[in-house]
Amino acid sequence: MNSHLLPILALMIAVGIFFVYVHPTWSGSIALTKQAIATDVQALAAADEYKANQNALAAARDAIDPANLERLKIFLPDSVDNVGLILNINALAARSGLSLSNIDVAKGSSMGNSETSGAAALPTDEANPVGSIDLSLSAVGSYAALQAFLAGLEKSARLLDIRDITVKGSDTGVYNYQMTVRLYWLR
Repeated sequence: MNSHLLPILALMIAVGIFFVYVHPTWSGSIALTKQAIATDVQALAAADEYKANQNALAAARDAIDPANLERLKIFLPDSVDNVGLILNINALAARSGLSLSNIDVAKGSSMGNSETSGAAALPTDEANPVGSIDLSLSAVGSYAALQAFLAGLEKSARLLDIRDITVKGSDTGVYNYQMTVRLYWLR
């Protein structure tokens, strides 16, 4: 009788251990671990996809001619570069025969948050990759000098818009000009 009782007791202990320890452990923490592994596998797949996209974009960028890339950096720079910009505008004005008396950041200009006026206005949200700033320029010179200056700005490699020009007349042929220029850069 003792020999029949021992296997039944061992079987009951094994079933008890299964329902008390193994089953809760398997369905609880192991299931959570499997979910975490599945989430990590998805994250690794997304990282692999991102890396493939990054490599494709790097290959596409490397395929661009370095001279064209340099022209693009001049056209839409990574920063405002105030000193270089003022030197370029001042040199253009001197070559054109204009005398610049004041270059200043225009009132109401916000680094990248431009007011929306017209259909071509840039979005004002922070997701916009292009920033803008308005510069106020004061100049003195002849009308021909102004035309040469504006033609130089038009041919400039830098992306900019002339927002407005105010001309104060004179009998001597030398006029006072006040203009606002909007400059763009890549954030």
